Amino acid sequence: MYKEISQEMLDFLQKSPTAFHAVESIKEELINDGYKELLEGSHWNIELGGKYFVTRNQSSLIAFHVGTKLDHYGFNIVASHSDCPTFKIKENAEIEVRGKYTQLNTEGYGGMLCATWFDRPLSIAGRVVVKQDNRFVTKLLKIDRDLLLIPNIAIHMNRAVNNGYAYNMQVDMLPLFGGDDSKSGDFKKLIADELNVAVKDIYGSDLYLYNRTAPSIWGANNEFVSSQHLDDLQCGFASLKGLLSGYNEKSINVMACFDNEEVGSQSKQGAASTFLYDVLKRINMSLNKNEEDYYRALASSFMLSADNAHAVHPNHPEKTDIKNCVYMNEGIVVKSHAGQRYTSDAVSIAVFKELCQKAEVPVQFFANRSDEAGGGTLGNIAMSQVSLNSVDIGLAQLAMHSSYETAGMKDTYYMIKVIEEFYNSHLQETDDHTLEIE
Repeated sequence: MYKEISQEMLDFLQKSPTAFHAVESIKEELINDGYKELLEGSHWNIELGGKYFVTRNQSSLIAFHVGTKLDHYGFNIVASHSDCPTFKIKENAEIEVRGKYTQLNTEGYGGMLCATWFDRPLSIAGRVVVKQDNRFVTKLLKIDRDLLLIPNIAIHMNRAVNNGYAYNMQVDMLPLFGGDDSKSGDFKKLIADELNVAVKDIYGSDLYLYNRTAPSIWGANNEFVSSQHLDDLQCGFASLKGLLSGYNEKSINVMACFDNEEVGSQSKQGAASTFLYDVLKRINMSLNKNEEDYYRALASSFMLSADNAHAVHPNHPEKTDIKNCVYMNEGIVVKSHAGQRYTSDAVSIAVFKELCQKAEVPVQFFANRSDEAGGGTLGNIAMSQVSLNSVDIGLAQLAMHSSYETAGMKDTYYMIKVIEEFYNSHLQETDDHTLEIE
């Protein structure tokens, strides 16, 4: 059971090296389950019981399943993110070195662990915009072979490297693309050949490096999983599976997967954008609900902000709080922060604990050391546009922002079960300003 789900999740991750590919993978599963695609620029005709999804920028997606008895409805929302730290290829990509090498000119996207990108097989994925007649057509690209490598400098030339080294993004992190037989223009020609188009018809691209190391289930008892992009597609995959299996007739179940969380969410498709607000408002209008209905619905709505959490590191247990620390394979993580980096509070934690009990999955609690500044996530950012009750949750993992991360083999299953339970539930605001779960 645990292993089968984990293998399915790893297969999903291998198909999803970029946010564009992740959204495409999610779309495929939604369509197979009967979901209909809506376009932001077209009229929406939403029906009771209907299943729909909409994308923005091809890198963010919101799917929703409408109940059939919406007298006192609310939105049950699970939010995750589709992007991960990596390196983006610049427009003028080729750099020639002494007539002997060709490098690709890249810049960092997000806060990656640079050391994990060295000396391993890499390739390129993303999207390319091609002109066809008078139309600009977007094509997904994933070069499925070992194409690039970022070589370390030998220790003989940098003997202090093991004492600490500050990587220079413009010097140390450029990938090697070709040798002395490479010619100017080879990179764009490779992209064109992969897509079966002419170089002159390529008008734009968003291309990134990805780690080609195969995902793995490993450990003395197969208790760990490792892959690129676990943060946050492990939660994205679980929220998709929970949406497909969960339903209640009194609510509108919503799955949101936002791009650009790793760079602050300040984009038209990020959690700080109006994307979620726009979709919820349009659902409300298409169902012939008024403004009053919408604000009443928000009062009975709830969000699971799902993004992975730091497990206790075996080599550095001192890096985490002595009591509020979490471990892989020990269940869902609830994240709290006094400075409001996370949305969790007494009410939302109580609701989520009840959901975990109903789903029969373990739950654990994370807080940063009080002398360490932790990371934030998308929950509070999304709340700037749509205010509702929310709890920040995730799955424990090691080496967050590595090009090859590690998590627990059982935890994906736990997350799917509690999200399914959430989507099976109807939440209603009570007279004492809390939430009642049906």
